[in-house]
Formats: sequence, C-alpha cells, structure tokens
Amino acid sequence: MALEVHDDWLRVSLGPSEHGDFHFRWLRHNCECDRHPTTHERTLCSSELPDDLRPVEVEVVDETLRLRWPDGHQTSFAIAWLREHAYALGRPEVGLPIADLAAIELFAGERSLAETIDLALARVHSHGAAVVRRDPNGLVSPVDATESLIGMFEARGLRVVPTHFGRIEDLRTDNTTNLNTDQLGYTDAPIDLHTDQPFLAHPPRYQALQCIRRASEGGANLLADALAVWRWLELDDPEAAALLTSQPVRFHRHQRGFECELETPLVIVDGDHFMVRSSYFTFAPHRMAFGRMRSFYRAHDRFVRLLRDPRHHVQVLLEAGDWLIYDNHRTLHARTGFSGARWLRGIYFS
Repeated sequence: MALEVHDDWLRVSLGPSEHGDFHFRWLRHNCECDRHPTTHERTLCSSELPDDLRPVEVEVVDETLRLRWPDGHQTSFAIAWLREHAYALGRPEVGLPIADLAAIELFAGERSLAETIDLALARVHSHGAAVVRRDPNGLVSPVDATESLIGMFEARGLRVVPTHFGRIEDLRTDNTTNLNTDQLGYTDAPIDLHTDQPFLAHPPRYQALQCIRRASEGGANLLADALAVWRWLELDDPEAAALLTSQPVRFHRHQRGFECELETPLVIVDGDHFMVRSSYFTFAPHRMAFGRMRSFYRAHDRFVRLLRDPRHHVQVLLEAGDWLIYDNHRTLHARTGFSGARWLRGIYFS
C-alpha cells in the first residue's frame, strides 16, 4: 500500500489505480479516539489542535493507516473508511520543480552554435531557462563575440530591449560602462531570487547572461521555475493563488538617476501567458485593506518560500564563455555572494 508524505498532507493508495489526498489536520480531527464512548459524538474541536500539526510516524498495516503524533497520540483508519470519506480522490499529479541542471544544460561543442541556440530556446520554452557551456575547441563567447550572440538571437525573432542601465550590462564591481549602477547587481553581495524590471509595465521577456570571467570564489546563479510552483499552489492553496492574481502591490525603483513606480498584482495569467513579478528589494510599502494584509502576506510568503526551497531551484556556476538565458516572466534568478573580478554581460530581449 503506497504512501506519499508531503508537508501538510498525505497521499494514500486506496486501490489498484486509486489514491486520495488527506490533510494531517483532517486526519487528526477525525480520530475515532476523540468521540464519547456512549453517544459517539465528537469531543474534540479542530481549534484545539496546533497549527503546524504533523505526524512523526505514518504506516499502512493490514489495510489500516496508522499515524503517531508528536504528543504520543495514535490514530488509525481503515482504508475502506478513508475511501468512503475521501474528499480529494484522484487529484491531478502536479509536482513542484526539482533541482535538475541536466534538464537545461547544453554543450556547444556537440553541435553547431546555431543548433545549440535553437535547442536552448526550446529549453527556455519548456523549462524556463537554458545553460550553454563553452566549446572547448574555440566556440566560446568572449567579449568581442557578444554582438554575434545577440545577432543569432535576433535572427530567431528576439529583439534587444535597452533599459535604464543601457543596451548591454557589464555586471562587474568596477563597472564604468553602464548608467545607474547604484544597485545590487554591480556589487559582490548575494542577491536572492527575483525577477528583473518588475516596476515596468512591460518587463523584458528574456535575459541572456554571458560569462566573461568567473569569480575567484562564489558567484553561482540560482534559478527557480515560478510557473511550476504556481501550478502546484493553484491546486494546493487556491485562495492564496487567487489573492496573488487580484491584489495590486507597488514596485518602486529609486536610484540616483532613475525612478519608476508601478502598481500591479504579483501574478498575471492571460490565456497561455504567465507572468510573475517578484522583487523583494523593489517592493514599496504595501497599501491594502487592513483585513487583507495578513492574508496577502501569508499567500506571498508561502509562494516565495516554496521558490526559495533549495529542492526547487537549479544552481549554475558559469565559466568564461558559458551563457545562460531565462524567461524573466517565468523564472526567478539569484546570485550567491562572491569575491574576485567576476564579469557577466547581461542583455534583455523581448
């Protein structure tokens, strides 16, 4: 009898091709031990249970589900009883993303650069990002090849989008080529998961990062697929998902030579197009109804904590000549802190 234990619920096999999902709180609330021995009325209110209730042991023995709770209490359910009272039979299989670098990694030396770029864009469409490793035989992308790389993307329908930093960003601590460098990207500090340019009405769809020189230590990129997390959240916590698509928040970028502000929901779903805006360092103070603030923080924090869970993101350490392209409407990216003269070039595309 198969069991799948999740953070706050349990999947139980109820037959050869049938399963049911049960929240731990529901299972503890329905324990037969908490009924009057004569009247069989319930004697426990769910409000008496801890909010973070989770069993310390779960097993199925002789068609019976057994759970042991942190306080030592034990609960048992016949599988037939669970099948009769199941409230989530055959729920769709929507998994959270897994840290699988191999799914998005390509090696330029195994094919022509044109074929590699076509495959990379296909990976971006299916997985939200692609990493291309340099060709050991010379098909690398040094600084003088940036325009060639841009040209190959433009030939496939992408268009360079200049921003308030300029047309191409030189992401290095000693930057002298870009405007408005008073922001975290031009330091050696760690930057947690976010999307870029959320304060614009139309954030660039893609960003390519070309590694010219890796850091002496650190400087890895992290990627998290917000679309996959969102699909999971819609099934697991539809109230939170609905709030993230309906409650406007303000993003405010204020630098010495640039300022922009936008009010918009964090998530926009328009037909087949999904767009998330997530940027903890450009959030303006939230303004919303008092009764909604707690619910919004709960929804936002659950969504972002899932994205920040290391099990759900990919870590990429770019070497000189490697490049990365990701969907800025779908994929959050981050960077670990570093030391040394790390140099990446960033280009936005629509």
